[in-house]
Amino acid sequence: MRKNQFGLITILLALFVFTGCNAQKNIPVFSSVVYEGDDDIYNENPLESNEFYNPILQGAYPDPAIARKGDDYYLVSSSFAMFPGVPIFHSNDLVNWTQIGHVLDRKSQLKVQDTEISLGIFAPDIRYNPHNETFYMITTQFAGGFGNIVVKTQDPKEGWSDPIKLDFQGIDPAIFFDDDGKAYVTHNDAPDEGEELYQGHRVIKIWEYDVENDQVIEGTDKIIVNGGVDLSKKPIWIEAPHIYKKDGRYYLMCAEGGTGGWHSEVIFVSDDPMGPYEPAPNNPILTQRHFPKDRENKVDWAGHADLVVGPDDKYYGVFLGIRPNEKDRVNTGRETFILPVDWSGEFPVFVNGLVPMEPTLEMPEGVENKTGEGDFFPNGNFTYTEDFSSEKLDYRWIGLRGPREDFIEFTKNGLKINPFEVNIKEMKPTSTLFHRQQHKDFSFTTTMDYKPKSEKDLAGITALQSETFNYVFGITKKDNKDYLVLERTEKGSSEILATKEIELEGGLQLRVEADGDDYKFSYALNGDDFENLGGTVSGDILSTNVAGGFTGTLIGLYATSANDVVPEE
Repeated sequence: MRKNQFGLITILLALFVFTGCNAQKNIPVFSSVVYEGDDDIYNENPLESNEFYNPILQGAYPDPAIARKGDDYYLVSSSFAMFPGVPIFHSNDLVNWTQIGHVLDRKSQLKVQDTEISLGIFAPDIRYNPHNETFYMITTQFAGGFGNIVVKTQDPKEGWSDPIKLDFQGIDPAIFFDDDGKAYVTHNDAPDEGEELYQGHRVIKIWEYDVENDQVIEGTDKIIVNGGVDLSKKPIWIEAPHIYKKDGRYYLMCAEGGTGGWHSEVIFVSDDPMGPYEPAPNNPILTQRHFPKDRENKVDWAGHADLVVGPDDKYYGVFLGIRPNEKDRVNTGRETFILPVDWSGEFPVFVNGLVPMEPTLEMPEGVENKTGEGDFFPNGNFTYTEDFSSEKLDYRWIGLRGPREDFIEFTKNGLKINPFEVNIKEMKPTSTLFHRQQHKDFSFTTTMDYKPKSEKDLAGITALQSETFNYVFGITKKDNKDYLVLERTEKGSSEILATKEIELEGGLQLRVEADGDDYKFSYALNGDDFENLGGTVSGDILSTNVAGGFTGTLIGLYATSANDVVPEE
């Protein structure tokens, strides 16, 4: 009897181990990722010893704002429905940047779980208040019932407070701390009721701000710019206001023309922070809108800027711009650029910001280019390799609508992505770990161990502009057979471009690569050569020109237990 009992226990243990292993196989493990960017512009413009590349943040890092405390610079950008939100970078010299985290990294701060990808966080501003030694990040959160919010910290490297909801409408709030300790908030808003003159007519408002209670002061609001520089010319989308004080006067800098081909930066001046503000006679002070569309090394859409005094005591401006591909499509999204600013006269002007921009810049005196070394963010052409062995994700990896920690798990064999019962076409948190596309010409290769259990299971990679415009390339199951599938989704309508039955016996590698607007998806089994599936496909649906919205292409490690990509035999 005891012998029989022992035998039964042995059999049960064996079954448990066997089924347990099979269950684990149903959860994909990604053991490596290699992202490689190889744009011609960098190959054809090698750096001199005193130069660095522009943009300073490649890929979807739009709407930059910058703050300085002593020798420390902090830069933030928009993040929309990406989670965590508001990436924050640190530098001591404006050339070499390290990502130190995200401002909004908790569910209590960021409630984007049910919104489309281009809502959520718009246009953050960051400022340091020397009167209470506190940093402020103020932004609009189009989700979770928030609206305009502010968060605070005394050390940006140590995390930020929960949001304080601000009592005003509009977007693009910015905060200004005057020398006397008073504070003000400016923002974009609609004109007063009945005063809107044309589509795109907007105003800039200002409020006094109560620093003790972190709220605008009721009744202090005032319109300080109506429409833009010249209302008679019907200027559109005046937004992104920032106030600076220089030589006792107040300068209001705004974006004008919309974040597209007519984008620009304009400046106004006043003797009082509450106005009235007069436009400079030489506006715009930054734009790329007047040049031939087919110009070489095209940078466009320049605007939405912020100014700071650099380590050489000269002014610099960060701003967004785009680098479209050969079909003038915007797949890398709006990126963060920088230019020196000449403020020797009454008004600032971006140096070479009114001529076609160049890919290289001269560094501030005494600065050494260390981009890509150690923790410094890379730019130009580079290769980024990740083996997920550190048990702490690099900050460049992001989720969508929810924390990465809700679906990732570090193992000795790599990063496990526990699939949600959600696919990427749904406006819910997805079990997808994203990396931004940062080059026109790139490849993204991952090694994955995975065995789908049913048609509802799929894992692989996705190239995504939004929930309604994307590619999915992964492994699923049908009739007890494993299939590799490539699906294209445009305007929410999906089409399977290619299907192939494969034998999953060893390692599987998946790759997406682009040569400008031409994308290819390939796979390799057991270390063999890569084989293309689906031919060359268009990057059109991965561009904001086609898909709309405000983000750039995201390349994701993707898993779902709500797969709707059914293989075609």
